Amino acid sequence: MEFGFTEEDEEFRAEARAWLDARADAATDRRTWERTLGAAGWIGLGWPEAGYGNRTATLTQQVVWAEEYARSVAPARSGHIGENLLAPTLIAHGSDDQKARFLPPVAAGEELWCQGYSEPGAGSDLAGVRTGAVREGSYYRVSGQKIWTSLAHEADWCFVLARTAPGSRRHHGLSFLLVPMDQPGHIEVRPIRQLTGTSDFNEVFFDGARAHVEHVVGGEGRGWQVAMSLLGFERGVSTLAQQIGFAEELRRVVRTAVETGAVRDPVVRDGLVRQWAELRTMRWNALRTLGGSGDAGAPSVAKLLWAGWHQRLGELAVRVRGAAAAVGPADWSPGRPYELDAAQHLFLFSRADTIYGGSDQVQRTIIAERVLGLPREPKGVV
Repeated sequence: MEFGFTEEDEEFRAEARAWLDARADAATDRRTWERTLGAAGWIGLGWPEAGYGNRTATLTQQVVWAEEYARSVAPARSGHIGENLLAPTLIAHGSDDQKARFLPPVAAGEELWCQGYSEPGAGSDLAGVRTGAVREGSYYRVSGQKIWTSLAHEADWCFVLARTAPGSRRHHGLSFLLVPMDQPGHIEVRPIRQLTGTSDFNEVFFDGARAHVEHVVGGEGRGWQVAMSLLGFERGVSTLAQQIGFAEELRRVVRTAVETGAVRDPVVRDGLVRQWAELRTMRWNALRTLGGSGDAGAPSVAKLLWAGWHQRLGELAVRVRGAAAAVGPADWSPGRPYELDAAQHLFLFSRADTIYGGSDQVQRTIIAERVLGLPREPKGVV
């Protein structure tokens, strides 16, 4: 795929940069910021059609927006899950009524979403989910537990992978349900407390929570196909925007290495060069995939590439800082929560990169069996 910016793209860049520069500094809480983005039509640029309150943009313009957003001081997005995961899934598998109901509030920044996939004992092996949904007239009653649920404490809705066929196993009998979070007594969100005293994730308990029958995406029993399609979107176009953030993180690590003198260490210098070269490779691989020349295992290859790369960058981030990387905030006192600095957060958070969204072991198995045609992994072997 030939990738370059046209004159129209640069005009789009100028518009995006001017808008962000005029408003990013004035941003308050993240939910208000989502509404500000939505009012200007900046949510849903990658959707194939307008009409939901969003503006449309070419692939190159989507990359421009991601670059300018990373460059700005705008807040971290809390609408990513609704915009980049749920919306493309609804566009591909949802009914017209579902699109009309859910896409406009996402585009307006009015409704935030979380993802109900992982469970205790069913993380990388997603087919092992045990959360169940029993139909009662025009509703399903959802019961079970989800874990590592980002933004569940802020979300208005959750898309939940649940078993709607009693006694079903593995990939069979699953459905993709859209569940409102405002159900006191039926949904409980518990933040997962970290050693710092802060919480980045939650566990969610469903105790007879209601989901409308018309809010089953793709039809009852087709949850596995819909869920896998969503993961393809997670590792598809949004990967390019993710890599813009990676490039900014790499620049910060290089800058720190120069400031601390760590760059004089040939091992560190070699590591930085490798990180730069591998990031370029990831970008070309993503563009090749989006251009239609990737194979069936392309999403798994992409996940393997960026997860390991990001972990190695986290290791470099603390290495170039030396002993200072192990020190907490100067004003911290016992009993108080504290925030990690950027390098510490990068190092610790990236430990999970090779696990969430499909572990490295699972991705290698997919590539081996579905792309290379190797014998299937024996079941029940420890």
